[in-house]
Amino acid sequence: MDQNRLALLALHFIPGIGNYTIRQLISYCGSAEKVFRTPKGKLLKIPGVGEVTAQAIVNEKPFGPAENECKLAEKNDTRLIFYTDRDYPYRLKLISDAPSLLYVKGNIDFENTKAVAIVGTRKSTDYGKQCVEELVESLVPHNALIISGLAYGIDILAHKQSLRHDLPTIGVLGSGMDIIYPSVHTETARKMINHGGLITENPFGTKPDAHNFPARNRIIAGLCDALIVVEAAEKGGALITAEIANSYNKDVFAFPGNIGQSFSAGCNNLIKSNKAHLITTIKDLEYIMNWSANEKAGPKKETFNIEVYTPDEQTVLKTLLANNHQLMIDELSWRAGISVSMLASILLGLEFKGIIATLPGKVYKLAVSY
Repeated sequence: MDQNRLALLALHFIPGIGNYTIRQLISYCGSAEKVFRTPKGKLLKIPGVGEVTAQAIVNEKPFGPAENECKLAEKNDTRLIFYTDRDYPYRLKLISDAPSLLYVKGNIDFENTKAVAIVGTRKSTDYGKQCVEELVESLVPHNALIISGLAYGIDILAHKQSLRHDLPTIGVLGSGMDIIYPSVHTETARKMINHGGLITENPFGTKPDAHNFPARNRIIAGLCDALIVVEAAEKGGALITAEIANSYNKDVFAFPGNIGQSFSAGCNNLIKSNKAHLITTIKDLEYIMNWSANEKAGPKKETFNIEVYTPDEQTVLKTLLANNHQLMIDELSWRAGISVSMLASILLGLEFKGIIATLPGKVYKLAVSY
């Protein structure tokens, strides 16, 4: 691992520092390596950086743990993907609280054009099992990527059915990559590595403590195009995931259930409160998502040819397309994973080409239709 990537990893081992602050530091300093060379006084002027954080950065104490984490990643066949990397999942880059670091194991195509998250209760019924089996089978012609949380019940059913039908599937962990929870799903997780994989934002050795799972759920919601709740009680993790997905402007679906069944209450309430589309068959999903079987569903078509631009320019344009066509430069910087200094040069080039325009307040917008 080169020095800048090691520095980026080291930032994650500074106590009290979060994903947003890490992005702020890199955005203001230009790179992770430069963060550790920035004087304390200048660090304190960066929004979100206080005395304790600035002192920890100056001391460079996190490099030891970072080096050890690199060794553990190599030992566990795990890749470290930073939000500044080109292979960081594009869908995750579009959410405000995206992880700044992902631990990835397996062979995952994050850019699969159809990504479906399936979540639900840990105490699934025969009805829920039937819904999952029929749903996953019907997604085969779409070659969809199936995402879930490897938990008991609906989650593990979704993963197992995906493997059965040879669909790629991702398990998002609420623990470190070296701790599969629940342990009885270890064999399924092992099979998933060969056809999909596992991801987490947690360092090695992180136990599956309760507070990790709401954070895990936002990754599930962020990675998908559509989130489907199969069975859920009035309260629970599946409903939290649905709320998060709605906040990300994802399409949420729910299977209706018998009004007398406790594990139908959550789904029925989502539908009743207009927080989820009702789904009974694949046709409902295809209609809302505008998907056709045996046809890859890509992003909205632009009238300009995005392929003629450089990779960095494409990243900026895609980020603007996904965020109402305009953003302030600071927000555009961390959403695109490009430093402000480098972004300024890219924006200037795009402005000369007539594809973006500058608005008051350092706001940039697309100057073309799509």
